[in-house]
Amino acid sequence: MGYARAWRELIIDFKFQSNPALSRFLGSVMASQPQIKQLITTSDQLIPVPLSTERLRERGFNQSALLARQLCRHRVNDDVLWRVCHTVPQSGLDRQARLNNLLHSVAVNPLMQSVIPGRRLLLIDDVMTTGSTLSVCASALLSAGAAQVNCVVLARAAPDSETQWGFQH
Repeated sequence: MGYARAWRELIIDFKFQSNPALSRFLGSVMASQPQIKQLITTSDQLIPVPLSTERLRERGFNQSALLARQLCRHRVNDDVLWRVCHTVPQSGLDRQARLNNLLHSVAVNPLMQSVIPGRRLLLIDDVMTTGSTLSVCASALLSAGAAQVNCVVLARAAPDSETQWGFQH
């Protein structure tokens, strides 16, 4: 079994097999990357990509929030973004369908509106395929006045194959 397949299986186990304890290991791998350390250092807050209430109930945890806490617990704010509607899972959808699926699905929590203007924010997600989820979240934060939004993901799915995952930031 190649590295890509082993990482893929590990991430699937973390995300879909109710194994949140893997966040400690996966977060430490992310935190060991110099580029990610730099982004954490220069960010005011880490914002995990939100899950819908239904998806959170299914999984029992938000994998992006667990990773964010492993990166810098005292700067995580998981109340900033809301998933305002439940969408079908992004896996299996092409790029255009992913974008359409997420339209109007993420919003800034009105009670958190005041913490965004002028801030440098770091969005945290587990896996990026097309970037549509990160794009929707970043747009919501920038529209609310964020000075800068950077994104960090645990893994990047290869555009041509869901079986090849590797680390990128």
